[in-house]
Amino acid sequence: MPKAGKEGIEVTESLYSVKLGEIIREFNLEVLCAAPDYENVPLRTVDINRPGLPLTGFFEHFDTKRLLLIGLTEHTYLEGLSSKERRERFDRLLSYPVPAVIITRELDAYPECLDAAREHGRTILRTKAQTSAFMSALIGSLYNQLAPRITRSGVMMEIYGEGVLLQGESGVGKSEVAIELIKRGHRIIADDAVEIRETNHGTLEATAPELIRHYMELRGIGVIDVRRLFGMGAIKIKQEIHLVIRLEPWNDEAVYDRLGLESAQTEILGVKVPSITIPVKPGRNLASIVEVAAMNNRNRKMGHNAALELTRRMDEHFEKMMGNEGEA
Repeated sequence: MPKAGKEGIEVTESLYSVKLGEIIREFNLEVLCAAPDYENVPLRTVDINRPGLPLTGFFEHFDTKRLLLIGLTEHTYLEGLSSKERRERFDRLLSYPVPAVIITRELDAYPECLDAAREHGRTILRTKAQTSAFMSALIGSLYNQLAPRITRSGVMMEIYGEGVLLQGESGVGKSEVAIELIKRGHRIIADDAVEIRETNHGTLEATAPELIRHYMELRGIGVIDVRRLFGMGAIKIKQEIHLVIRLEPWNDEAVYDRLGLESAQTEILGVKVPSITIPVKPGRNLASIVEVAAMNNRNRKMGHNAALELTRRMDEHFEKMMGNEGEA
């Protein structure tokens, strides 16, 4: 449901899912037994279940929404059972509506498992990957696919490798700045609507809605296709957000930071991102200012803060002057 965010920006929050077919294609999983319409089965949790206890008959707190992962440990345990016992264990396990069972290390699927899967309409998959490595990669992928996300108005650019989110009131000139930046060799990710989600690394990743990807709106011209006009080098599908720049009309009564000592931050999905405000005034070269802001942000991440260095040098200079006056 859309709701008003900070500063009146429209925010859309949703619960997301990922289809099993997308996971199968991403990890190149082998399909040993296919349930009806298995590719469209929705996955809504990042947790994975290794069914060691359920295979022994313990089903307390068994979450049927999780993917099941059978590795060498579970496979070895099942090997020690009789065929009848294996069928009973798989029959009970797969009687629950689990999304799929994934067998790792390219281990053989027990016939009892496949028989029970066909009877109950469950999907059995297999991968060559080691269990722990595959489980880690799968959880990371699910986390990124199912992470909380919002849509905010603005323009997302990559400038000198820095992900910069331009925000501001409608008509302040965000798209015009973006066009000038594109002509200077920088890349655009999204215009007007920016989809943002938190990754499993605790960072923010921005992309454009599929419907309007690569399109921009320029007042007086209309909608343009950036990819066709400027080429593939002018676009990028997704980008981590490193800096938020808010453009606002110049206010003679406002007090703007002259040195850059203030470290403002914008919080998005619980993640804090450095942010600055740039006043817009006729005659200011905003594209150049945004470029410098991106380079300066990168410089700060590398441990160099020009404002702090200048302040330190000034303090040392005044202390030296005061010392000379005292000696006199």
